[in-house]
Amino acid sequence: MIGAIFGCYALFELLASLVFGKYLVQIGAKFMFIAGMFISGGVTILFGVLDQLPEGPIFIVMCFLVRIVDAIGFGAAITASSSILAKAFPNNVATVLGSLEVFSGLGLIVGPPLGGFLYQSFGYEMPFILLGCLVLLMIPLNLCILPSYESDRGEHSFWKLVTLPKVGLIACVIIALSSCFGFLDPILSLFVLEKFNLPAGYVGLVFLGLALSYTISSPLFGLLSDRMPNLRKWFLVFGNLITAVCYMLLGPVPILHIKSQLWLLVLVLVVNGFSAGMSIIPTFPEMLSCAYENGFEEGISTLGLVSGLVGAMWSVGAFMGPMLGGFLYEKIGFEWAAAVQGLWALISGLAMGLFYLWEHSKTRRRSKARNLTGTEEEQAALLPNET
Repeated sequence: MIGAIFGCYALFELLASLVFGKYLVQIGAKFMFIAGMFISGGVTILFGVLDQLPEGPIFIVMCFLVRIVDAIGFGAAITASSSILAKAFPNNVATVLGSLEVFSGLGLIVGPPLGGFLYQSFGYEMPFILLGCLVLLMIPLNLCILPSYESDRGEHSFWKLVTLPKVGLIACVIIALSSCFGFLDPILSLFVLEKFNLPAGYVGLVFLGLALSYTISSPLFGLLSDRMPNLRKWFLVFGNLITAVCYMLLGPVPILHIKSQLWLLVLVLVVNGFSAGMSIIPTFPEMLSCAYENGFEEGISTLGLVSGLVGAMWSVGAFMGPMLGGFLYEKIGFEWAAAVQGLWALISGLAMGLFYLWEHSKTRRRSKARNLTGTEEEQAALLPNET
């Protein structure tokens, strides 16, 4: 039941991202962002008072409702925010998104210890009430600062976007990477406690290596992606391949005959943080540039479709990762479960690499054909004069 309560969040965020991405222009990006923040902040406070309800079906139903509404609010806010940023900084999309991931990383670093301190000092309600109030306090600031963008309704749909081969492959990459993160959430702490007999308070420090390296690497790869767009494709490919190797070494997988050690686990998580930044940050600009190359109009409607699709695919992975990870952990143990999870990243990385090689060879053939045609036309133009 606990797994279902947590899992429903990702499922409804998936649905919300698709719907809000489709109707971003009609609703308005600024209004969607503010409304999403208001809903998310409000239900976070409500989550803090759920312990006042009677035990049994009422409590469980309210847990589901609060998580579902929170997912819808978050889906609205994150879809609108990505679109607003891409519209405000069209030439530096990856840099801006990478810089914002610094704050996502800081949230992952500060959240658990701060929440634990507030819980121990003031009780269950305080972390939720404080966090919800902080979100609500951000609303007046964003009302004053954020610009309003108006745009015509686009002619294209999610279906046309996702059926583009390149976009479809990038969507698979996002699912694979998201499921890798989701896999670690419920499983890694159990493995660390069981394998290394660490005190419960030290388990959070193991995750710190992943969060810190991702926080540091995200703006760096965002800047490189904007300055050297040709590198984005290779960031995607090699980021996935390095992630796959990291998951093979997390256990490590028994066929490698490497002894499991704490320092190795922490080192692998640090490298995984860098590989995640390398492969996650270029996904949005790559998908956006592919949409523009295939006739999608440059405006807030296309940005909404891309933002919604990225958010939806991330939610698919966030839903599948913990579910699959929990099942595999029980059946075959952490070492093999992590290797199977890494296989996803390996397959998606190889598929992207093969696609980019095919695309490169196709471009070269087209360029040669164009040059050959141009040479023949020049010769034809010169022949009459020579005669």
